Amino acid sequence: MQRKVIAVKLGLHPDTVARYADAASVNDLLVSKSRASKVDPFKDYLDARWNAGCTDAVRLTEEIRAQGYQGTSRTVRRYLEPIRESGSPACHTTTPPKPRQVTSWMTRHPDQVSEGKKIRLKAILARCPELHALAELVTDFAKILCNRDGGRLTAWLDAVDAADLPELHVFATGLRRDLAAVTNGLTLPWNSGAVEGTVCKLKALKRAMFGRANFDLLRKRVLVSR
Repeated sequence: MQRKVIAVKLGLHPDTVARYADAASVNDLLVSKSRASKVDPFKDYLDARWNAGCTDAVRLTEEIRAQGYQGTSRTVRRYLEPIRESGSPACHTTTPPKPRQVTSWMTRHPDQVSEGKKIRLKAILARCPELHALAELVTDFAKILCNRDGGRLTAWLDAVDAADLPELHVFATGLRRDLAAVTNGLTLPWNSGAVEGTVCKLKALKRAMFGRANFDLLRKRVLVSR
């Protein structure tokens, strides 16, 4: 409460007052927090393109804009300027991605992953043979799923068994328990989506009138809602 009163009297933001009050030393007040730049997510891509010989800031800006960049070419030029002056290959230290991010890059459709993330994923897979093998198996299963190519499922399961990936073995074991149904689901164009949707609709109607009426009213509501 006292900090809020001081902030009002001095015309300062409460966070500013808290920053000065919580500082252990003068150094804490002198250290400034660096602001994130719009070009940060695309630095890996810019570095790779620079090392490949593309040094035109305008062209690189157009390329990363196609990937979602919303900044200006001046920001890109400002990032490339120290690299140009050094005369050395572009390279910057990035924060290691979280496991959830890597999983997302591996399981998403390639068209939904930016070029910068693809480059980072490629570098990660090159450093870990087990993760590289997992990525290939995940990609192959996605192709079977999207192309309705259930005939390849048995060969895929054999490849999983041959790989040193215990966690994926558990998944493969679950598929083998009902292999015929899984194969049909990955091959035939029919599914139980309509049935599941109807069941969910019935559950919603039942819960909406839970404890308030009998089966006869539920039946009428179902018939009227069609």
